[in-house]
Amino acid sequence: MNAPQNLVSLIGMAVYIGLFYIFSKHPAKVNWRPVILGLLLQFIFAYLILRTCVGYLVFKWMGDRMQEFLKHSDAGAIMVFGENYTDHFFAFKVLPVVIFFSTVIGMLYYLGVMQIVIQKVAWLMQVTMGTTAGESLSAAGNIFVGQTEAPLMIKPLLTDMTKSELHAVMTGGFATIAGSVLATYILFGVPANHLLSASVMSAPAALAMSKLFYPETKKSKTTTKEVAKMGKGPDINLVQAASSGASASIKLVANIAANLIAFLALLEFINQTLRWFGAQVGLKGPDRPELTFELICSYLLWPFAWIMGTPAVDCKRVAELIGIKTFANEFLAYERLSNLIKNRAIVQSWEATDNNTVLYNSIQNCFFLGNSTVSVVESECFPIISARGETIAVYALCGFANLGSIGIMLGGLGAMAPSRKKDIAAIVVRAMIAGNVACFMTACIAGLLSIPGALNPETCGTL
Repeated sequence: MNAPQNLVSLIGMAVYIGLFYIFSKHPAKVNWRPVILGLLLQFIFAYLILRTCVGYLVFKWMGDRMQEFLKHSDAGAIMVFGENYTDHFFAFKVLPVVIFFSTVIGMLYYLGVMQIVIQKVAWLMQVTMGTTAGESLSAAGNIFVGQTEAPLMIKPLLTDMTKSELHAVMTGGFATIAGSVLATYILFGVPANHLLSASVMSAPAALAMSKLFYPETKKSKTTTKEVAKMGKGPDINLVQAASSGASASIKLVANIAANLIAFLALLEFINQTLRWFGAQVGLKGPDRPELTFELICSYLLWPFAWIMGTPAVDCKRVAELIGIKTFANEFLAYERLSNLIKNRAIVQSWEATDNNTVLYNSIQNCFFLGNSTVSVVESECFPIISARGETIAVYALCGFANLGSIGIMLGGLGAMAPSRKKDIAAIVVRAMIAGNVACFMTACIAGLLSIPGALNPETCGTL
């Protein structure tokens, strides 16, 4: 094998499956069909994208077209905020993309396009994995919409669903991200092709891990006939659908902004407090790393990063990102990842220039840049991540599985099925864990098949 390190990812898959079997709600009742075939669907999809030129070119083309499409939101941003809107990049560049994408999704729902696509994906998972129509439809919907929007498609069925089905519905919400949010991560500079493939791969992964962690013990009352009744919504024409989509994004935009402000502030407060305690016992720069939330996560979650196949040099970085994603949210984690990707490009560009020097700082795990006029010790230290570490991180972070999302899930599903609030509350934490591990399984498969630089425009050409 040309990349023996990739086998570590295979070990990671076995470890996660073994742990989920041991801690399964009903280990003796596990139906292995959805587990095995769900992972097989993931593997086939990942192989097409990561190992074949056709898959690579198709998803690269889709990613490039997505980036071009999202740039159309700039017209509205310029009109409202002026030509210098990029001075406030996140507020005036990123958030308008959420509004634009939500508008388009609303129009596609009115036209019936989304319903057809979601039903076909759900049908594929149902016939291959043997999952029920309701949970399959919700999982498919989560590829495109959020964790509380997808269950709306099966709202009439939630009251009669088994606990295993409810668990699968929630796991699907935790293991995926909404299309409108995915669009913002693309703007951050995270590879669009990997984000798109991670979103699709996480759907069968969510069902597979859910059925392993909380097996079905009762007969489902959900029928394919009931699920097929997906309406177009209350809008009377395409213009109203566009307006409704834009209006619906207001809550999402406000929620994103409010959560970022809140969690960044809390994280800074926690880090300042930890730095003070760390300084009392000698944990302070430049000779020692400062005690921070990220440092704690980098050690506690190091094993999770390693068994996904992350290179040892990147394990602390990926562990930090997993911690931020799980205890804060994936938005902050992807923002950090985008900075690491940009820093790698800066370091590589600097190193390729004559008379420039690069010095690695093992204490801070970053690079100093210098040349004949600038001393390396006087420059800023740039933390980076390798191409392989980046790929694994993109897949591992691609889900809403975090502590804050538990409240969102409880509120959303509880309102749709008031009679099932106790059941939902009893299994929501378990579903959040399953959603996280579903993302890790997707990362393991990406780690198993990914060989950075093997597929590129030089070796595969262009479409």
